[in-house]
Amino acid sequence: MNRPLIAITMGDAAGIGPEVIMKSLAHEEIHESARPLVIGDAGRLAAAGKIAGTDLDVREIPLGEIERARFGPGSVNCIDLGLVPADLPWGRLSATAGEAAFRYIETAARLAMARRADAICTAPINKEALHAAGHRYPGHTEMLAALTGVPEVSMMLTAPNLRVIHVTTHIGLIDAIARIEPGLVERTIARGRMVLENAGLARQRIGVCGINPHAGEHGLFGHGEEEEKIAPAIAACLAKGWDVEGPLPADTLFFRAGRGDFDMVVAMYHDQGHGPIKVLGIEAGVNITVGLPVIRTSVDHGTAFDLAGTGRADERSMIEAMRQAVALAGKRKVKV
Repeated sequence: MNRPLIAITMGDAAGIGPEVIMKSLAHEEIHESARPLVIGDAGRLAAAGKIAGTDLDVREIPLGEIERARFGPGSVNCIDLGLVPADLPWGRLSATAGEAAFRYIETAARLAMARRADAICTAPINKEALHAAGHRYPGHTEMLAALTGVPEVSMMLTAPNLRVIHVTTHIGLIDAIARIEPGLVERTIARGRMVLENAGLARQRIGVCGINPHAGEHGLFGHGEEEEKIAPAIAACLAKGWDVEGPLPADTLFFRAGRGDFDMVVAMYHDQGHGPIKVLGIEAGVNITVGLPVIRTSVDHGTAFDLAGTGRADERSMIEAMRQAVALAGKRKVKV
């Protein structure tokens, strides 16, 4: 089997990223389907492995020798950038960790853009630490767009029985409403539909949320945002023959999607889409960046400083993110 090489970024070294990576790579099934390569700090991974109770051997792999590396159960291959001091405290905000997290992502993006890695899978970063290091990105999604030279991408969250793609993400609600316009909504629908096509779904049934309660209820709530900002995009999609319905009240739309009426929900802003996914189970959620020239998946949780260094972090979201990265890499025929 030609196993894809997955570049796994270690995330914030003070958080639970190193631990969930080591716990995940202790599962033999990961090695059966992928060649996992961690971009991070070998010493930190080894320390996290001891905390997590694993007996994995951490191997340092020079950046120029990736293609010669041996992959298999019982070991973790790491491109060690040497950016994390051995005494970096667990669970504490650090500009040093923020700088290192950025460099891990930058390196992974370069590898993926050069086709030396088939996909990127990211452990969580801390935005405040990232900003303290001088990297003023709202999050991974925007950072990877900048690093790969893409002007616009979308965030998709997946959980069992639900996929949600976001029209806007890391901006305030007032700013999000101002940014939403028919072209952006239509492009977001198109990017999400491409993912559904790549997943082999025949119909690609898409439900689109409104902005206001009851999707405005024909002007009763709001100032006509649904008719002005969303309805024209849906009309354009229907004209292409796409199976798109909306704008619909978000509360009933998520219920209908959960029972199987839709393959994907289009959320208008961050909390509208994130809430239902995380209620279904944050440990099984995966974040996929849609529209990049490379494949990127991520855990759907944060750095959890309160758990870092305790051995109690849950690796299930990281395992699922790795599985999704492998699946997308295997089906890659067009840009996702």
